[in-house]
Amino acid sequence: MFQNRAEAGKMLARRLLHHRNANPVVLALPRGGVPVGAEIASALNAPLDLMLVRKVGLPGQPELALAAIAGPNGEELVVNDEVAAASGLGAAEIERLAELERPELARRKAAYMAGRAPVSLAARTVILTDDGIATGATVRAALRALRRAAPGRIILAVPVAPADVLASLRPEADETVCLESRGFLGSVGAHYAHFPQVHDGEVIACLAAAPKAV
Repeated sequence: MFQNRAEAGKMLARRLLHHRNANPVVLALPRGGVPVGAEIASALNAPLDLMLVRKVGLPGQPELALAAIAGPNGEELVVNDEVAAASGLGAAEIERLAELERPELARRKAAYMAGRAPVSLAARTVILTDDGIATGATVRAALRALRRAAPGRIILAVPVAPADVLASLRPEADETVCLESRGFLGSVGAHYAHFPQVHDGEVIACLAAAPKAV
């Protein structure tokens, strides 16, 4: 049980300190991953940037990830095959639902990145983080979009994740760090004593306070 996202980020940072001299970049999934990433960036004196990703919820059950989109324009679509099969939705219908989420991805990009140039990732050690993993769809989409940027090394670092989902994600990253992994996870929020919604203003403040890119 983590007290809050900041504590989880501090704990992850201690596991990542050996990368401090590798000139790393921390990429956080907004919004919940940003307070986690801010603590890692501070501890490693690394720039903090965002990996924009958006869950595509199952109709009638929006919290259940049917798929996820990532990338500058949401072009990377990753389908949660198990949920898709159970839903009976075909590829065209999933793409239509994904298209409905792309305007929100664009809104967040404009709100968070206004006046900020993205940090160069080419050949860099990139630490991708979130406040936890449930189905893995959003993180998988983020990892695949990140791979297109040709980083030197990708490290997936999260506080908590289901063991089977974490195992399925390992081939997508060069290194995986997880503080708590078990067979049945439940909700990510159940592993935090304090788990409020993260608002846009907090995301922007974390980005402004982070170490600058070099």
